[in-house]
Amino acid sequence: MAGLRAFKCYRRIKRAYTRKSKFKKKGYIKAVPNSKIVKYVFGDLKKTFPNEISLISKSNVQIRHNALESCRQVVNRHLHTSMGPNYLFRIRLYPHHILREKKILTGAGADRMSKGMQLSFGKATGIAAQVKQGQKLFSVFVDPENLGKARDALSKARPRLPNQWSIIEEKQIKK
Repeated sequence: MAGLRAFKCYRRIKRAYTRKSKFKKKGYIKAVPNSKIVKYVFGDLKKTFPNEISLISKSNVQIRHNALESCRQVVNRHLHTSMGPNYLFRIRLYPHHILREKKILTGAGADRMSKGMQLSFGKATGIAAQVKQGQKLFSVFVDPENLGKARDALSKARPRLPNQWSIIEEKQIKK
């Protein structure tokens, strides 16, 4: 069984050659893989919280949807066990960039079996979110007494992400 390809192959942001067309012949991508992230907002949706803590990127990077789902599970579990439902956790990005891979045979006789660069767009293997420098990835809205717990929850997501990240706190302006 083949596993995931190393992420260093996908880390840099590249232009997406992912033309989706209503005519099947003209589309580069025939089918888009499903995202592992199903829900993007968690916690108490009705309450307004005065403080926001966000995880912000320090450089441009792509993040695969399975890494985002792993971070979501860790952060949401930590927030729920430490605060109960007294928070609002929001994922700010949607993975839409399609990752493709062209399988190449290796070993004896591979040159006779492989098609080489013919139809070299590759097969869609996953999706990723493209993050620019200074862009928010996750935001947690909490009361002032829970700022430390929210900071701890976001710091648990950092080792699962491929980039340098910073955590900033902002106070919400009441309207």
